[in-house]
Amino acid sequence: MLIIDAHCHAGNNWFEPIELLEFEMDRNGVDKAVLIQHGGTYDNTYLFEEAAKRPGRFKIAVLVDPESRDPLGDLARLAEQGAAGVRMAPDGQFANAGPYDIWRRAGELGLVVSSIGNAPQFAADDFSRVLDACPDTHVILEHLAGAGIAEPPYADYAKALRHGERDHISIKVPGLGEICARPPRLLPELEFDCVPPLFEMAKDAFGVQRMMWGSDFPPSAGREGYANALRGVFEHPAFAAGHDIEWVMGKTAARVWGF
Repeated sequence: MLIIDAHCHAGNNWFEPIELLEFEMDRNGVDKAVLIQHGGTYDNTYLFEEAAKRPGRFKIAVLVDPESRDPLGDLARLAEQGAAGVRMAPDGQFANAGPYDIWRRAGELGLVVSSIGNAPQFAADDFSRVLDACPDTHVILEHLAGAGIAEPPYADYAKALRHGERDHISIKVPGLGEICARPPRLLPELEFDCVPPLFEMAKDAFGVQRMMWGSDFPPSAGREGYANALRGVFEHPAFAAGHDIEWVMGKTAARVWGF
């Protein structure tokens, strides 16, 4: 089975170098990955240089400096360098671009938008207007639409999932450590005291062909760890039917990111 980590980080100024990510990927049978630029880093050189040393294994989602004098030009130049996507918040603003300009330009350049935010931001009407204004831009909601460790009835999360009605929107599925409290007693096998039905809700809204797994390495190391971030999704009963797990673990990411 093809396994693609659709959300992980590497850096020489923050987090960990790419060699540590590759160690975890190789150790856990992960074939390819999308390098998501981490917040506050607008120099994407390291990601481009390291990906170039490993042809075909990594795609890159860059950040554009919100204070840039020419953010649209920067985005075009990053696309020419080989970027596959750009990372933006639902309410992200650029000093020298209109509210929808970067989102539209990404679609024109064939770039995916990996969107970071919390459930209220994704549920906001303003974000719906962004998506409606940019129907040719494929947008992925990071971190299960920012659900986090939530309490029922999950009102903001449920509203954010309505974006699944739009064909150009996908969602990233994180490890269980992002949506479940750490158990007070850690057993030899992966087990959480309570697993909320958030994966099932996302599946109902998006379908597995618009869901993709992302480890969130290295922050996941401070939760359940890389291997368990993979296993928690791979073994989840929501994806046990038919070929569901193949889509979530790799086929969706391969299609959306162009592997």
